[in-house]
Amino acid sequence: MAKDLTISLEDRPGTLADLGEALGKAGVNIEGICGIGVEGRGITHVLVEDAAKARQALEGAGIKVEGEADAIVADMSKDAGTPGALGKAARAVADAGVNIQVMYVATRNRGVIVTSDNAKARKALGM
Repeated sequence: MAKDLTISLEDRPGTLADLGEALGKAGVNIEGICGIGVEGRGITHVLVEDAAKARQALEGAGIKVEGEADAIVADMSKDAGTPGALGKAARAVADAGVNIQVMYVATRNRGVIVTSDNAKARKALGM
């Protein structure tokens, strides 16, 4: 099962390269990634298949893994380029009383979400 790792990086040149190099050397593929600089930190979410191997590689390189969560990963091909698709999906999840905590796009037209209740979110999305 794919895992979303929350990683805290210093907001300076080279830290993203360090992350990519550490995972690459360990043979861990980055399936999806998003990041934003906030108050001097780079908060990055990385989707990986082997979280234990990724965590070991990152922490071995001095990169702090703040958290790990099960991710819902879904093929978005049929909805790519369709106005309103995000709103429809997000409304279904919200109407189920579930909070979307993280969302981003992954490789091969896949969407990634981490929620407060993945089972309810999957049901709301018809998965």
